[in-house]
Amino acid sequence: MVTSITHRATGIALAVGSLVVVYGLLQLAAGEAGFHSFRQLIGSPGGMILLLGWSWALFFHLCNGIRHLIQDAGLGYEISQFVRSSWLSVAGSIVLTVLVWAYVLMAGGAA
Repeated sequence: MVTSITHRATGIALAVGSLVVVYGLLQLAAGEAGFHSFRQLIGSPGGMILLLGWSWALFFHLCNGIRHLIQDAGLGYEISQFVRSSWLSVAGSIVLTVLVWAYVLMAGGAA
């Protein structure tokens, strides 16, 4: 039940986060000054926390969506398999988020 609710919530977070992406693209189209202000906003500590949360939401939604596809094929409906796959979705999303952010921070992409 918790992963189902979280899946829906992350879908909403991804939709709202997409508005931030659109805003960034509009600022990029507006010129260098506009995009610079967007980079300052998104590069602030609050903006970085939002990006971290948005990236986790993306990976959780992906992992849990794959889990649902497997269940749509008729697999994983035993209680133990259901619980295990739920935890795998959570763990997988955390691992993917950490890997991507480690790469971004090591490559200097967040600067």
